[in-house]
Amino acid sequence: MAYRMSNLMRNRSGSLRKAMTEPEVMLWSRLKTRGTGRPIFRRQYVYKSMIFDFYCPAAMLAVEVDGATHWEEDARARDEARDGWLRARGVEVLRVEASWVYRDLGAAIDAILRRAEERIAGR
Repeated sequence: MAYRMSNLMRNRSGSLRKAMTEPEVMLWSRLKTRGTGRPIFRRQYVYKSMIFDFYCPAAMLAVEVDGATHWEEDARARDEARDGWLRARGVEVLRVEASWVYRDLGAAIDAILRRAEERIAGR
C-alpha cells in the first residue's frame, strides 16, 4: 500500500518551508540548482511521520541542519534514536552544523553533494 501524506504533515512541511532558518536558506540556495548528473534535493520533505530539512530521494540521504538545540544531551539521544531507525530503513542522515554553514558554505555543500553522489553510485 502506498504511503499517503496526511494533511497535518503537508501543512507542517509547508509552514517549515516558509520559516526556514538562515542556514537552511543558505544551503537551499545551492542545493536547489539542477543540472545534468547533479543529485536532486527536496526541502522540508515528509518521510513517514518525520520532516527532513533536505532529502535526496535517489540517494536516500536526509540532510539535517543542527543548531544549538541539538547540542543538549537529550536532543542528541533523540537524534541518535531517530537516525538509527532511519538507517535500518536504508535512509542515511547527514547532520550539518549550522555554524559550519555560516563559516564555510562551499565546503558544506561539497560534502553534501559528494555524499549524495557516493550513495547514488553505490546503489
